[in-house]
Amino acid sequence: MSLPRAAAPLLGVIVAAVLYPATRSLDEVAREGSLGPGFWPRLALLGLAFACASKAVEEWRRGARHHAEREPISLPTLAAGIALIVAYAALTPLLGFPLTTAAFIVAFMTLAGLRSPAGLAASAVMGTVGLIYVFVRIVYLPLPKGDGPFETLTVTLYRALRVF
Repeated sequence: MSLPRAAAPLLGVIVAAVLYPATRSLDEVAREGSLGPGFWPRLALLGLAFACASKAVEEWRRGARHHAEREPISLPTLAAGIALIVAYAALTPLLGFPLTTAAFIVAFMTLAGLRSPAGLAASAVMGTVGLIYVFVRIVYLPLPKGDGPFETLTVTLYRALRVF
């Protein structure tokens, strides 16, 4: 059994559990009948806890016998992944959610090793459209539309998808 390898994911579960109660104070400003501003942080923390718990169980079951089979992530790849996330957060207000999200999906999946152009395109389109429908159409969350021509592009896409 590989308890040391399961320690980091277990730490993620603990962090999520510690932060979860802090999200309750966010709902003090919520309107009656709405999800409130604390809903999404709580959902993200629950997702983090679930993913970390799943990873901890996987590592615990895997044990030392499979340790040699795994190739660790390289530092340049890790740095590139972090840079992509930071760039996504920085560029979304300027370029708009749809364009930035599609580009992020393609770049991140390429970094992860996917090389199929059809797979990259399908993931980018389906992922972006799916997120737009969930956040704009179902949850009524205003996503960044971008500035100038990017705003026009976003609004045109929203109209084509009939999300508003």
